Amino acid sequence: MILLKRLHSMASWIGVIFLLLGSGLAAARAEESLLPPQLVIQETSDKLQQSLQQKQFKDDFVKATKLVEEIIRPHVDFDRVSYMILGKYWKSASPDQRERFKKEFTTLLVRTYTTAFTEYANWTIRYLPLRMNPGDRRVIVHTQILQSGAQPVGVDYRMANNGGTWKVYDVLIEGISLIQNYRSSFTEEIARTGSLEGFIDHIAQRNSTAMKEPLKEAQPPVKGSS
Repeated sequence: MILLKRLHSMASWIGVIFLLLGSGLAAARAEESLLPPQLVIQETSDKLQQSLQQKQFKDDFVKATKLVEEIIRPHVDFDRVSYMILGKYWKSASPDQRERFKKEFTTLLVRTYTTAFTEYANWTIRYLPLRMNPGDRRVIVHTQILQSGAQPVGVDYRMANNGGTWKVYDVLIEGISLIQNYRSSFTEEIARTGSLEGFIDHIAQRNSTAMKEPLKEAQPPVKGSS
């Protein structure tokens, strides 16, 4: 419960993923040298910081979410994320269900981040040394999120090299995996609704409602919390 409250005080659970990509510009520039996986995060940060401060995006939530998706989509492996989160249900899902889930989950990620960004724009990132050998195709980028008056929060990015491009496919906040957290939560929800199709419809309805009137949703429950 303590961890749940701490995460909630930062931003919504999903919003944290891209919030971390969209903050820490000054800290990133202070680094003497960043390796390619770290640069993905830093360069995405530049674009988000520069764009979302413009009035046209602050005043138009739909336009802002479209911009955010354009910026982060090349740097997040949504195919891998969707597969890992659905787990056993991915294998039995039809091609149409897989595409629908990926679409709706991507929308969930993007819109929640867009809402969170306006509240948490003053975080900075400290990049920790990256252990990376030539030819490595998977790495973990270790960072700390800093804010005045608060303890640093450890955030690790799991990244994979796909065709020469580094992409994020999981984020661990103080050791808690977003993938594992959502897989557990969604598995329970699918069991409750009775079908994967019904669950996808539920997410689609939430997204549709939120895009009309943006909601600040809580993160999915962390196992063992109440």
